[in-house]
Amino acid sequence: MNRLGQWAKGYRDRGRYTPVGVAFHWIMAAVVIFQLGTGWWIQRYLVGGEKLDAYALHSQIGLSLLALGLLRLLWRLIVPGPINDADEPGVASTIAHITHAIFYALFTILPLSGWAMWSAIQPARPLFLAGIIPVPPMPFYDLSRAWQFRVLDWAMDVHVAAVIVLALLVPAHALAAIKHHFIDGDDVLEGMFPEVQDRRQHPQGARHTPPPLADRSDAERG
Repeated sequence: MNRLGQWAKGYRDRGRYTPVGVAFHWIMAAVVIFQLGTGWWIQRYLVGGEKLDAYALHSQIGLSLLALGLLRLLWRLIVPGPINDADEPGVASTIAHITHAIFYALFTILPLSGWAMWSAIQPARPLFLAGIIPVPPMPFYDLSRAWQFRVLDWAMDVHVAAVIVLALLVPAHALAAIKHHFIDGDDVLEGMFPEVQDRRQHPQGARHTPPPLADRSDAERG
């Protein structure tokens, strides 16, 4: 096992996510809440340069969310998360996995639809990923004005629908985590918090103890 795998295993065996996984989760959570809030607030702006600049900033942060989502997915493929109480077979586990899949889909759909909306408004200006890397608009400039308006309408419909789904999923996800922690007594939420305790005094970390690999294989075959 390589050094990265050994390092990650030290966290996974205690039912915890790695510090990188924890950072991805909470940074993306903050960005999502910020985007939901600013997206709603922008609607209060009057049409003009100030509103256009606000949309540009909103779109650029959205592209950053897309990049973070792709990096987080890549990290999860390289370093799988822990097996914790949320992975126990049953309806709750199935719902949790479906919810995570929907989150990843929304992290793709929302930035791309927002980028399409921005690109359909002519003359389209480039956006900047993280305020540094220029991202050219989608090639809608050769379309007729009528088709540009159609693209704008379609992208807006997709964006609004995705925002509604995200706005419902975020509190549902938070309430489920709170229920797991305070009512069910599971280790799900604890494993996602930064580890601030001294591991020498608390070597077990989260309460979860993963089953032996042989037991897991038997359970999967069953």
